[in-house]
Amino acid sequence: MSQNDYYQILGVDQKTSAKQIKDAYRKLAFQYHPDRNDKNPAAAEKMKSINEAYAVLSNANKRREYDTLRQQFGSSAYSQFRQTYSDQDIFSGSDINQILEQMARAFGLRGFDEIFKEFYGQAYRQYEFRKPGFFASSYYFKTPRQNGKMSQGGHPLQGAAGKLTRFLLKQFSGIEFPQDGADIHDTVWLDPELARQGGPYAYYLRKKNKKLVVKVPAGTKPDQQIRLAGMGEDGKGGGRTGDLYLKVRIRKPLLQQARDFISKLRK
Repeated sequence: MSQNDYYQILGVDQKTSAKQIKDAYRKLAFQYHPDRNDKNPAAAEKMKSINEAYAVLSNANKRREYDTLRQQFGSSAYSQFRQTYSDQDIFSGSDINQILEQMARAFGLRGFDEIFKEFYGQAYRQYEFRKPGFFASSYYFKTPRQNGKMSQGGHPLQGAAGKLTRFLLKQFSGIEFPQDGADIHDTVWLDPELARQGGPYAYYLRKKNKKLVVKVPAGTKPDQQIRLAGMGEDGKGGGRTGDLYLKVRIRKPLLQQARDFISKLRK
């Protein structure tokens, strides 16, 4: 595998549980924290790789897609993954900021915001909103997406608490924070030959009333997911559009279907 393989970076394997991945990240983040490695410049790059690997592998959907690419492309899975995932996409929804802040309070080290400013410079932006008795903060990565637009999702303001925070901010200040669109999940049934050889597959996206042509990779396996970036639900306030995930099911060959049908009749 490539030296950029997320599992190797964290020193875990593909069967490792979510809890073990978090434990491995905490250990490595403490070991390579810039404040504990001022005489080792290489530690900063190591820490940056550790952060990215954890943000991907700690998210069930991103990990599932990375695993699929790893199975298909082997050592080039990382480069394939980064073709469709920006820094904003990778860190969106991650609890990495909470972990680094806990570490900062416990050991007197710099926290998430200072570390990411050092690593990403002007590409990383943090913002705050203060009013008497009210405070909210968030961050985003100002990096161009493939379509030329800027990715500006305010991902920490998600969930039930995030919705309330966004509502209050809009009411008090008129500011509408970006909100990423939800992903769409569906199942497709492929003929065995198409799954084996790969090729175009006509798919109708009901939620958007769109006809799509999906490129099925050669060697597609049952339960594999095909991701169509930007085909999920629309974001709000400049947030990114969600993705479409198609879970693959393989149809039985016609001869096998006929045999199964006859077998049922006999019963």
